[in-house]
Amino acid sequence: MKIISDPVEISAFWNEVEMKTPGHSRLEACIQCGSCGGSCPVAGDMDYTPRKIFAMIRAGMEEEVLKSNTPWYCVSCYTCAVRCPQDIHITDIMYTLKNMAIEKGLCKINSAKHFSKTFIGYVESNGRSFEFGLATRQSLRYMPMGMLGTAAVGLGMLTKNRMEMTPSKIENINQLQTILATAKELEVTS
Repeated sequence: MKIISDPVEISAFWNEVEMKTPGHSRLEACIQCGSCGGSCPVAGDMDYTPRKIFAMIRAGMEEEVLKSNTPWYCVSCYTCAVRCPQDIHITDIMYTLKNMAIEKGLCKINSAKHFSKTFIGYVESNGRSFEFGLATRQSLRYMPMGMLGTAAVGLGMLTKNRMEMTPSKIENINQLQTILATAKELEVTS
């Protein structure tokens, strides 16, 4: 893989990622130090570390990046962003890459795509996630035989009131829904 050191030599894919990332991603400030991957609790399961993903974006390796499991394995803990010496909005870039992979039909991890859509659906309708529903849907869809192995954990969470059996809505959900609808409109028009 060729890493481009000349800041003038930026790919069209880089520009698209930058344009689609909310706010300013600061991706151009990446110095390839590796703090992101070294801080990531799931980097060992990723195809490529975030540092390598950023180099691949710069090199215009769109298909490889969007087919990678890296954005999907990001757990949004923000450890990478906190430790980044350049204040790059790494987690936001990962969300952008997920959206682009879905848009372009390059998402190879269908379970992650459906998990993300289900999670967002619960947040949009309730203002919060619904863990029991999310876990049940994913398990039934992708690993129904594995549900027996996770039943004990789920039961323990239910009996200790760590998980609800039914979804609950936040107060003033209509205000959140108005904000989300406005954000979607702005995304479409920009």
